[in-house]
Amino acid sequence: MKKVSLKILFGIVAIVCICFESYAQKYTFKNELELLKRVDKLPEYRTNSYVEQISSYDTTGGNDDGFDGTYSYLRKEKEGLVIADLKGPGVVNRIWTPTPTNDTLLFYFDGEKKPRLKIRFMDLFSGDVYPFVNPVCGNEIGGYYCYIPFPYKKALKIVFQGEKLMFHQVQYRSLPGKEVETWTGVLSQSDKDVLTEVNAVWADISPEVTRYAVGKSSGVQTDQKSVTLVPGEEISFFEQNGPGRIVGFEIDGGNSFEGLYKDVILAANWDGEQVDAIYSPVADFFGYAYGKPAMRSIVMGRQGTSNYCYLPMPYDRGARMRLIYKKREGIQQNPVSLNIKVYYNATARDAKNEGKFYSVWRREKPETGQFYEFLQLKGKGHYVGTIHIAQGLRPGMTLFFEGDDSTRVDGRMRLHGTGSEDYYNGGWYALLDRWDRGISLPLHGALDYSLPMNRTGGYRFFLADKMPFEKEIYHGMEHGPVGNEFPVDYTSVAFYYGAQPLTGKMEPTEELRTVYLPTEHVYFPQLMDLTLGEGIQVTHQRGIRVHTDREGMMRVMLNDVPEGKYKVLISYYEKPEGADFQVWQRQNQLSDWKSTKNSNEALKEKIHIGDIELTRQTNSVTFHVRKNGEGRQFELDRIILERID
Repeated sequence: MKKVSLKILFGIVAIVCICFESYAQKYTFKNELELLKRVDKLPEYRTNSYVEQISSYDTTGGNDDGFDGTYSYLRKEKEGLVIADLKGPGVVNRIWTPTPTNDTLLFYFDGEKKPRLKIRFMDLFSGDVYPFVNPVCGNEIGGYYCYIPFPYKKALKIVFQGEKLMFHQVQYRSLPGKEVETWTGVLSQSDKDVLTEVNAVWADISPEVTRYAVGKSSGVQTDQKSVTLVPGEEISFFEQNGPGRIVGFEIDGGNSFEGLYKDVILAANWDGEQVDAIYSPVADFFGYAYGKPAMRSIVMGRQGTSNYCYLPMPYDRGARMRLIYKKREGIQQNPVSLNIKVYYNATARDAKNEGKFYSVWRREKPETGQFYEFLQLKGKGHYVGTIHIAQGLRPGMTLFFEGDDSTRVDGRMRLHGTGSEDYYNGGWYALLDRWDRGISLPLHGALDYSLPMNRTGGYRFFLADKMPFEKEIYHGMEHGPVGNEFPVDYTSVAFYYGAQPLTGKMEPTEELRTVYLPTEHVYFPQLMDLTLGEGIQVTHQRGIRVHTDREGMMRVMLNDVPEGKYKVLISYYEKPEGADFQVWQRQNQLSDWKSTKNSNEALKEKIHIGDIELTRQTNSVTFHVRKNGEGRQFELDRIILERID
C-alpha cells in the first residue's frame, strides 16, 4: 500500500509540475504587459525566439524610407494596405510612426474574416482610447510609440485603410512551439491592474531600486561607501566572493563627471574574467551628452546629482566593481568625492537560463562606406540597450542622422530601421518641438540636439522586446542618408546579457575621453532663438523673412557655442522687395547698412560682416532693418560662426 501510495503521490506531483510548467510557458497579454516593469527578468534567456521588424525602409538602399510611401506596405487588398502579415505564434511588442493619420487600422487575428480591433491610427498613441494609454503609448521628440502587446496564436494581419501610409515600424517576437493566448481586447481586472502598475512605473521620474527588487532581485542588501578619488588612483567600491547579483547601484559625485574631460572610468568584473564586463567612462555609461547629464530613464541615468543603474547583474562566484581616475598631462584635475550605494543579494545566477550583464563602450570615426558598430560578437545572449552620442564632423544640417539601424542575428537580417532618430522612437530632427532638444522618456529619448554644434544623441532600452541571439549578433548604425558618407565621431555604450565573457575592449585614451568641439557653427532659421523689437514682423518660410514699414530690430541668440573669438558670416537673399540691414552685437556695430534690393533674386552666401568675442553675456547679434524705397523685406538664410584661433 505504501508503494502504491508513493506512486500515486509522485504521479500527482508530476501532473502538478506539468500543469505549472504549461502555465509558466503560456504567453498572455498580461504576462507580456508585465514585462514592461519586470526589470528583474532581464537576465533570462529567450531560446529559439527572435525579435524581428517590418518597417517602411527603402529596400534599394536609398533614403526613401517612407516619404513617398513606396515601401510602406506589403500589398494592396480590398480592405486597404497590408502593413504586416505575421504567422504565429508570436507577439507584437512595439508599433512606431512619426506620421500617424486619422485613417483606420484593422487587426485580423488568427485568420479571422472580421477584424478583432478597429482603431484610428492616431489613437494607438493619443491616450484617448483604452488600453492604449499614456505613458506606455505616447508621443514626444517627433515620434509616436505604442508598447501595448498584441499576442497571437496563429497569425496577425494589420491593414491600413488610407490612401497613403508613410513611416512605420512594427516590431514582433516569434514564439515557435509556445502556447499563446490571442489578444481579445477585453481586459480582466487583473489585466487592468497590471497596466495601471506599468503606467505608474513609467510615469515615475524619480525611480528607485525598490521598484525592481522583486523575483530574483528581492531580498536586497545595501553596501554604502564614501570615498575620495584622486588623479591616477584606482579604488574598489564593491567586492563579493560567492554567488549573487547586483540589483542596482548609485554613484553620487556632485558635478564631478561633468565637463569636457571624461577621465573617471567605471569598471566591473564577474567571476575573475580576463576582460571587464563594464569598462567605460562614467559619463558615457550614465548617458551624459557632451559634458552634461542628459539621460533619465526608468532604469538608468541621473537624477539630482546621483547616477543610477538598476539593470540586474548576476554572477556565479564573485564580483568586483572599481573606479579608475585617469591622469591627464598638463590639466588641473581635482579630487572627486563620491557617495556610492550598491544594492545586492545572494541569489545565484541560473547559468542555464540567465546571462551575465555586459556593456561595450566604443568611440570611433567610421570610414566612408562603413557602418558604425554598436555590438558585434559570437555566442548566446540578448541585447537590452543602447546609448549613442552622435557628433557630425561636417558643419551644417545633421544629415548624418538620416542613417538607418540594422540588426543581423544568427545569419539573418532581423531588423532594419528607417532613420537614426526613429530607432530612438523619435522623428523629424531640426523641427520645432520634435527632435530639437534633449528629452528623457521611460525607455528612450534624445540626449541632446544642437545644429550649431552639429550634434545629437539618443538612448533606448529593450524590456519586453529585448533581442535574443543564439550564435551571433551584429547591431549597427548607418551615418548619412546613403552609403555611410557623412563624416562622424560616434560614441556608444551597448548593453546585453550573454553566456560567454568578453574577449576584448576598447581603451578610452586621453583623446577618446575628450569631448569634441567643432570650430564652425551654423544657425538655421527653423531653430533660431529670436527676440523682435518694435516696427517689424517675422514669417518663417524658406528662411526668416523680416518685414518692416520703418526701422526695427531682431535679435538672434547665439546659443550652445563655446566662448571665444569668431568671424560672423551670414547668408541672405537679394530680391526686388529687398530692404536694408545692419548688424550689431549689442552696442558694438559690426557692419554698415547693406542693401538687399536686386532686380533678380539671388542667395548671397557666407558674407563676412564682422568679428565678435562671444561670452555668456554677449552671445547674440542684432539685425537692424529699414525700408529701401518700396523694399520692406530682409530674408535671412543662416548665420555662420568661424572660430578665430
